[in-house]
Amino acid sequence: MAFFTHQITRTLCSSAVRNAAIKHVTVIGGGLMGSGIAQVAAVTGHSVVLVDTSEDILKNSAKNIQGSLKRVAKKKFADKPEAGEEFVQKVMNNISTSTDAASVVQKTDLVVEAIVENLKVKQALFSTLDKVAPAHTIFVSNTSSLPIADIASSTARLDRFGGLHFFNPVPMMKLVEVIKAAGTSQQTFDALLDFTKALGKHPVSCKDTPGFIVNRLLVPYMLEAVRLYERGHGSKEDIDVAMKLGAGYPMGPFELLDYVGLDTSKFIIDGWYEKEPENPLFAPSPLLNKLVAEGKLGKKTGEGFYKYK
Repeated sequence: MAFFTHQITRTLCSSAVRNAAIKHVTVIGGGLMGSGIAQVAAVTGHSVVLVDTSEDILKNSAKNIQGSLKRVAKKKFADKPEAGEEFVQKVMNNISTSTDAASVVQKTDLVVEAIVENLKVKQALFSTLDKVAPAHTIFVSNTSSLPIADIASSTARLDRFGGLHFFNPVPMMKLVEVIKAAGTSQQTFDALLDFTKALGKHPVSCKDTPGFIVNRLLVPYMLEAVRLYERGHGSKEDIDVAMKLGAGYPMGPFELLDYVGLDTSKFIIDGWYEKEPENPLFAPSPLLNKLVAEGKLGKKTGEGFYKYK
């Protein structure tokens, strides 16, 4: 009977999807992306709870956020150091941390997931949270490559599930891709657009297609550069210089691959290839596969297409 009553309450709440602005935000994942999302939400006056699996991770996340805020304050309040300190403290007061996601989401308007790019792990998380979060709570994933509909399928709130794809570093990058899956209601989508604008970001509307907009164009571009190199049609150095000086890009494709992480790019393209093996843009790269197998993942390991000291 309790379950039946809960389902009725959820249905009624869903039919009158909230017009109220999102005020309380729960961010799951204290890594670079999650910390950045928590920071921009806190700066814009939202009450934020940052969640991860250990206190050590959360302490490090809080330290990184505070360090980032101090750098912002140093520029923003160059002539008023006391005002800068007050700014940092005010924002940090908007952020709390927890290792208990299920408890935290019981009083939140929005859950933003920014954990490992693994469909089963994301589904397990949202399945658990769906059972305890209020009916009005919107769920979103910050995934860069996985279908939102596949992640949402683990819940009973398909109409209140969408995507918010932020870009790194979150405090500096203005763009946010707002993804409307097949089941996402227009009310939910509008609420996510409004929330993105409230963060001071520029939202672009996306369908739930592989890579959304940016990665759908960017990843095949990077892989085509690798194929060009594999065919011997240009050195990686010349290809990078050509795209920087000829196209005005700040980084060449090989520099960007090393910066993003070769394993990350391989994970994305492998996932797309599995779904659309007939698409030549998604074909795997033997050279990329070889470098990843050798543990040469880019800047983070000291070597990828280039070597780093």
